[in-house]
Amino acid sequence: MINGKQYIARINALKPNVWFRGERITSKLSEHVAFKGLLRSQAKLYDLQCDPDYQELFSWPSDTTGHAIGTTYLAPKTPADLEKRRKAIQEWAKLSLGMLGRSPDYMNTTIMALGTSADILKEDAPQRAENMRNYYEYVRENDLSLTHTFILPQVNRSQFYLEDQDAPVIAARVIDENSHGIIVHGARLLATQGVTTDELLVFPSGARLPQMKTAEPMAYAFAIPTNTEGVTYYCRDSFVGGDSHYDHPLSSRFEEMDTIVVFDHVLVPWERVFLYGSITANNRLYPESGFFSQTTHVVISKNIVKIESLLGIMKQMIQSINISEYQHIHEKVSEVVVGLEVMKGLIYASEKEAQLNRWGILTPNANPLQAGILYYTKLYPRMIEIIKLIGASGLVSIPTESDFQSQAGTDLRHYLQSSTQNGEEKVRLFRLAWDVSLSAFGGRQELYERFFFGDPVRLASQLFRSYETSDLEARITAFLHDKA
Repeated sequence: MINGKQYIARINALKPNVWFRGERITSKLSEHVAFKGLLRSQAKLYDLQCDPDYQELFSWPSDTTGHAIGTTYLAPKTPADLEKRRKAIQEWAKLSLGMLGRSPDYMNTTIMALGTSADILKEDAPQRAENMRNYYEYVRENDLSLTHTFILPQVNRSQFYLEDQDAPVIAARVIDENSHGIIVHGARLLATQGVTTDELLVFPSGARLPQMKTAEPMAYAFAIPTNTEGVTYYCRDSFVGGDSHYDHPLSSRFEEMDTIVVFDHVLVPWERVFLYGSITANNRLYPESGFFSQTTHVVISKNIVKIESLLGIMKQMIQSINISEYQHIHEKVSEVVVGLEVMKGLIYASEKEAQLNRWGILTPNANPLQAGILYYTKLYPRMIEIIKLIGASGLVSIPTESDFQSQAGTDLRHYLQSSTQNGEEKVRLFRLAWDVSLSAFGGRQELYERFFFGDPVRLASQLFRSYETSDLEARITAFLHDKA
């Protein structure tokens, strides 16, 4: 396992082709305003896993080398394994108040799920399955950080849109192959943390491809180093408000950059290709691998910590301005408490009802996890609304740290005081509430939580189709025809 210093050194050494605000970044990412806060925060995660006091929680012995491997790479085979994974995920999440949606545990779990179910890829070619297994071992033994890009450019969002093969390429696809590997050209969207990880995974979007020859160039999966020749990352604007943890307590620490990834005739070596041209394997990969259940278990574990954090912010705001006796405040906070307990119940249910898949991996029950993901898309915006309702004008009466350090500080500490805090400490709290609810960072967080696994309407449709109700329907039929 690596520590934080090693993580930052590896990222600085990559020097990928990354563009920000119209200029190519040539400096160390750990010194750049858009990335340094995130890198320092993730370094703390790696330091925690190396802390001797946390070794039992954050590590397990490799079954190939015997070396200590991070718990989030652990392929669970027992209920204790699932519990250990959840506790490690949540311990990491506490360091960011649950604000790091793409902390390393998510992709570590992704590669675990796909690596342990690699036999699915034999449909494509036996060597592809071996490549996937080898990559899982390589990543976990070296504790590599990963990002992924699943999303195609939004040119045409109809269900079965495929680009004309003779038209200029937009969505990344395989355009050629040679003895060394496949050639990929085009773009993929939304590689979160696209340049703050060691490697980039490019996998199917999740949509089923039609059994058509023209769809085959879109059926591919591979992994490459972040700095691979021909790969360019275009960043959105940064939501980091500044370096001050007082002024921007969240964005200064946890802003995860989203990037557009452009592949310019990129050569992907054959040993890094996991899927190529097999529509059948493409369509089987996610449903049969346990990918959804394992990654959703991570997400809901993290979301529980995030709910706890928002609840803590609310309670401190209520105490600060002395509004704890109002029943409408009780009602609002109780909504959050109910949400927290529901999510905890769903994660425990998924573990209790977990089953071994055909590769001997204990897979959490998908039903409560699907319910949790869908429920959270509504719960999170409501929690943000409640923070706004509690804070009201207090969320905009928030001078900066420099104001308090100036000669105006005496006035501000006096006139902005609350029943329990001087003005400077009250504003410190309310700037945190502002950063999660009203800032650009907070706006991205809300959008992210609404669409983490896609359109909530599509998620509801999936749950409708997948949830087994035949026994329930039979019960009703029997009741209707019972003559007793």
